[in-house]
Amino acid sequence: MGWRTLIVLTAAVLFISCKTVAILPTKTPVKKVDVNALASKVKSNYPKATKLRARIRAIYDDGKRKQQVIVQMRIEREKTVWLSASMVIPIAKLLVTKEGVSFYEKFQKNYFKGDFELINAPFNTSFSYDDIENLLLGKPFADPSEGRWKQIANPQYYILIPQGKKGGLQPTLFFDPVTFLLKEQRILVPGSLQNITVRYTNHQRIQGDYFPQQIEVIIVDGAQRYQLDLEYTRTDLPSALSFPFEIPEGYKPISF
Repeated sequence: MGWRTLIVLTAAVLFISCKTVAILPTKTPVKKVDVNALASKVKSNYPKATKLRARIRAIYDDGKRKQQVIVQMRIEREKTVWLSASMVIPIAKLLVTKEGVSFYEKFQKNYFKGDFELINAPFNTSFSYDDIENLLLGKPFADPSEGRWKQIANPQYYILIPQGKKGGLQPTLFFDPVTFLLKEQRILVPGSLQNITVRYTNHQRIQGDYFPQQIEVIIVDGAQRYQLDLEYTRTDLPSALSFPFEIPEGYKPISF
């Protein structure tokens, strides 16, 4: 073997070794982790199933009133999120696609059909379809395998924040050092006193994929605090799904 061949092979081995740094489960986070390797490990936990169906017990609490509804959820990944809420009887439906949002509720006989203003206007946010789907599937709002990220030292979690040019959602991500699952993500809403925290307090494994089982969504706006607790009481991965949605006649449009 010539010396040039030896150098090429050695370089190739070193390159491959650097590209495949192993991140092992540990009870406490590594202080200076290879962020790219961590991101790859995190991404390997993303659900691979294309269709999800779940029954969710949702509790809303704004400090003045506490209300519980049952939500039927259907998701076709990267295409459609469908939610149907009921309190003994059906009360509302929501359909979210890449193109926009459709919604109607039976108490006030109101409806909305348009862009993501329905979701973003109340909280001065800029959520897109991907953000809504990611929240419900336990994925981070921003993919740590894309762009530049920095680790923040913490004795309990791997914490990552984005670096470089600021634009769109700028979350702080918390990952479990044993499972590498997303445990929490926090967002500060630019130009406001609002911050949003999403906690994944429990996960379930179905056909090899990890999905949330309990989610806490907390929105703080100055002195006002809103909390939405979601408990997935039944989840399965059907081979086919339908998304029935039709705005009843006589309903009035919601305007902002």
